[in-house]
Amino acid sequence: MVVIRLARSGAKKRPFFNMVVTDSRNRRDGRFIERIGFYNPKAAENEKGLVIDTARLAYWTGTGAQLSPTAARLVKQASAKAA
Repeated sequence: MVVIRLARSGAKKRPFFNMVVTDSRNRRDGRFIERIGFYNPKAAENEKGLVIDTARLAYWTGTGAQLSPTAARLVKQASAKAA
């Protein structure tokens, strides 16, 4: 099954997450199909904390990809911010 989830990167105590499309059998930070955005929980005021390519998100959900609970929460947050 194809899932859309977060892959952690960044330094110790300084997390940074890429929102990726991957096979559910792959490791969290392992191989992925496509990167469709990022989430930076420690972003400063002048930096973007959450960026999602909505066109690619719509494409992948249309082809049957499932959102992880955290990715779904972030997508909902981004859509509320955009409106």
